Amino acid sequence: MIDTENVGCDTCTAPGAPVLDASTPQSRAWPRVDIETNPYKAQFPLLAGKPQIAFLDSAATAQRPACVLAAQKEFYETMNANPLRGLYSLSVEATEAIAKVRAQIAGLIGAGDPREVVFTRNTSESLNIVAKAFAPTVLEAGDEVAITVMEHHSNLIPWQQACREAGATLVYLYPTKTGQLTDEEIAAKIGPKTKIVAATQVSNVLGVENPIAKLAQAAHANGAYMVVDGAQSVPHMAVDVAQLGADFFAFSSHKALGPMGVGVLWGKMELLERSRPFLTGGEMIDSVTEQDAVWAPVPEKFEAGTQDAAGIYATGVALDYLVNQVGYEAIQAREAALVHYAMAQMSQLPYVDIIGSIYWDRHHGVISFNVRGIHPHDVASIMDMQGVCIRAGHHCAQPLLTWLGVENLACCRMSLAFYNDKHDVDAFLEALDAVWRTFNG
Repeated sequence: MIDTENVGCDTCTAPGAPVLDASTPQSRAWPRVDIETNPYKAQFPLLAGKPQIAFLDSAATAQRPACVLAAQKEFYETMNANPLRGLYSLSVEATEAIAKVRAQIAGLIGAGDPREVVFTRNTSESLNIVAKAFAPTVLEAGDEVAITVMEHHSNLIPWQQACREAGATLVYLYPTKTGQLTDEEIAAKIGPKTKIVAATQVSNVLGVENPIAKLAQAAHANGAYMVVDGAQSVPHMAVDVAQLGADFFAFSSHKALGPMGVGVLWGKMELLERSRPFLTGGEMIDSVTEQDAVWAPVPEKFEAGTQDAAGIYATGVALDYLVNQVGYEAIQAREAALVHYAMAQMSQLPYVDIIGSIYWDRHHGVISFNVRGIHPHDVASIMDMQGVCIRAGHHCAQPLLTWLGVENLACCRMSLAFYNDKHDVDAFLEALDAVWRTFNG
């Protein structure tokens, strides 16, 4: 549903009307990028090997370039040993490789100390560590945790549980119908009772970037802590945790071109040291007696058991490719041009309702929509027959879809990455037409 209520300085446009293009005075400037040419697809084995597929589900998981796949293989072929657990050269080499990636990630997100980078399985586990290991050290009965209604369930359910266990209250910040958190809403929901504020930097449904720095400023002014879900931001934009004002920051490797099964939690050292262990067992201890144990220092304190060393090693290669070989400037310019083109075409279709803002520059690679009168699962299934991969469902954001009034608590989502091109969007548009014709002749 295109909702133009409370869009601030946006010029309202009726549903079905064209999105303003670069020739329109009211339009925002957009980068002139050649989306016909694609210098990237050949570097992604799945995309190169299946040219008939238009992969438009990168918000769920990204494709992997050949260098990342090779890195995992290289680890197992050249340094396969358990990090931290051996004094022989293979183990030392594996240990040094993981330490190098830890330092690389600290530099990537502006963290001052590599020891503040904890390896987990995914963003969900990272956020659970904060909710279950840190929150109990600060939350008491009567306190409040503030989150936005647009949170992924991974940054919502842990806070429900943390509040229930502490006797605290979970408070929701509601954006405008197009996804903007206003200063008034921030002031109204973050106050003296607030102990933790948790928010996604980029919504996985609306694609909107939230004002994390403002949220953090309000949190800190009230003595609260700022937790940021960066799962949808790290793949698309440069992140600096200090500039954001974050106290904790989480993201997943698999959304940023890396392997599945590797996540990152960054936290300020004093907060990680205060937190309880989340998982216990091998390697997260300093010493053990029959009745007690002393924990290892951060980050090993939170890294129980054998880590996915090959995945971590490949994550370093993925982030190097993302940042140094492609570059965030090129990523943002290309994705912006793709979103602009897609939304300009979709807005011409009277049977398509875009969810969120009608303006392309508020969708960071994500466009959610519905086809009138057709269930999203049917849309996705028919598109799959056309070789187009999109997501359909609630996108782990049921409270947001409920609040937006989305029918069936489900919508379609196309999510673009820099390795997409005009051909992919055109295939998507042709598949949309096939969906409509299937049900309407």
